[in-house]
Amino acid sequence: QVQLVESGGGLVQPGGSLRLSCAASGFAFSRYGMGWYRQAPGKERELVATISSAGSTNYADSVKGRFTISRDNAVKTVHLRMNSLKPEDTADYFCNARVYGWTGWTEYWGHGTQVTVSA
Repeated sequence: QVQLVESGGGLVQPGGSLRLSCAASGFAFSRYGMGWYRQAPGKERELVATISSAGSTNYADSVKGRFTISRDNAVKTVHLRMNSLKPEDTADYFCNARVYGWTGWTEYWGHGTQVTVSA
């Protein structure tokens, strides 16, 4: 059974930091590109950061220099370190796993963890 379980969300003041984690199981984690997406109330889901199976990273312009994505294949976990948080970072954050194979794209999503940045 495939599972992506996010943790680490919560309430933080502007300028603060959080570390999100996503624990994966049920699939070949090391072969998958992993990512974090977020969805704020009334807005569409958007890309935050991705990390390929080889470790290459990509970030949304809005989080560059503040967020860092990393992965640990040994324990099948991907992290998102978020520094200098702003109120506009408030959203539900979702973990994503995807791989392209001979049948096309295979993609999995977690259920999300809420991040609120407020004084």
